[in-house]
Amino acid sequence: MNSPRLSATLRKSAKWLVLVIIVAAVLYRVKFAAVPVEAFEVQPGVVIGEVMGTGTLEARVKTTISPRIQERLAEVLADQNDFVKAGQFLARLDDGELKRQVEVAEASLAAAKSTAERVRVDEARAQAVEQQARQEHKRVSDLLATKVSSASEMDKAVEQLHIAEADSQRAHAATAEAEKQIITAKRNLDYQQERLSFTRIVSPYDGLVTRRDRDPGGVVVPGSSILQIIATNELWVSAWVDETAATALTAGQSARVVFRSQPDKSYPGEVARLGRETDRETREFLVDVRVRELPPNWTIGQRAEVFIETGRNAKALAVPQRFVQWQQGKSGVWVAHHSKATWREVTLGLRGRETVDVVQGLTAGQKVVAPREPTQPPLKAAERIAMK
Repeated sequence: MNSPRLSATLRKSAKWLVLVIIVAAVLYRVKFAAVPVEAFEVQPGVVIGEVMGTGTLEARVKTTISPRIQERLAEVLADQNDFVKAGQFLARLDDGELKRQVEVAEASLAAAKSTAERVRVDEARAQAVEQQARQEHKRVSDLLATKVSSASEMDKAVEQLHIAEADSQRAHAATAEAEKQIITAKRNLDYQQERLSFTRIVSPYDGLVTRRDRDPGGVVVPGSSILQIIATNELWVSAWVDETAATALTAGQSARVVFRSQPDKSYPGEVARLGRETDRETREFLVDVRVRELPPNWTIGQRAEVFIETGRNAKALAVPQRFVQWQQGKSGVWVAHHSKATWREVTLGLRGRETVDVVQGLTAGQKVVAPREPTQPPLKAAERIAMK
């Protein structure tokens, strides 16, 4: 009778013993087993401080080619991706009506010149008549003094002189009016010729056609886009940078540009100019970074990151940024000491893209550690570690 009970008791005890062993193993693993960590030996190296911004590739000079008058589009002589020269013929508007208006203006100018010539002849005749009337007036006046001529003859001579003077003044006024008509006709002709010149649309500078918006046949109006042109001698990335970096930036600083189409390659550049207005929502301002070299297939408007060099220390204690931790607002690292993690507060200096300069708190040769996997819990003081 005792044997079955003893067997049952032993089985229960064995189960509890296994459970205790499992719990003890778990507790040991949690409390006492070494935590796998990644280690990095601190050594002097180069740290390059950089400010990062995100923006788009833009042309400093870009123009919308549009007509100055409303007219039917007759020809478009350039297409997308065409390189054009300053003054090159790009498009032509229908010029039939404007040519007729120029011809009418030319005819009006010719008529005004003929009228002016006629009135100048009339003025010369009036002046000759006036001169003759003056001579007659003088002759009669002289004869009247010697009692040879009568008073009635003198009155008639005076009247003829006044009529001749009036005719001469009228002819002179007509000549002045005719000359003004010539000026008006010339200006009208210049205006019509200028309007006619508006039918020939040319490139304002050497550049590249990035877009063609219209085809022949339709009516275009002032301001409507026919072509989009950019000057290729000045391309830059207009990047938005946080306002906190403003004091570290200046024109002429070296930079590297990483286009999202080629994330594994950096292109050289330099800061061309700094914006003077901060966005009131994002607290960022524009920095234009001139690109010295472009990808084979670049496009205006494509996204890119710029990294502007703000400083360089060739003898820094360089530590990868992933090893730097923050506790209660203070920066520090975990240092391996006798296979245990020890917290060490540090003073940081220049910050690079991947590394940071530790100004105080570490010496060359020390090993800093961090959890091997991102999912691991943070390290604790005096926790046993197993370095990779």
